[in-house]
Amino acid sequence: MTTPQEQPKNPLHGITLERMLTELVAHFGWATMGERIAIRCFTSDPSVPSSLKFLRKTPWAREKVEGMYLYMLREQARQARRGA
Repeated sequence: MTTPQEQPKNPLHGITLERMLTELVAHFGWATMGERIAIRCFTSDPSVPSSLKFLRKTPWAREKVEGMYLYMLREQARQARRGA
């Protein structure tokens, strides 16, 4: 049995897809997410459970969501530096 490797430089390490999605919805809202990533689970009757189901089956869409999450983290870090 192998032990999980440390990934200190991976900002997504330990972050679940559900957490990413929940934080993105809180930050951007479903409408903006649907504009930035044109997938039906964000535009037509969006919900976290239906989006998770789709994203777990669709690697390209998950990559886009992960990229959007990293963008959000960078923007929050920039805002924190400006405010400090």
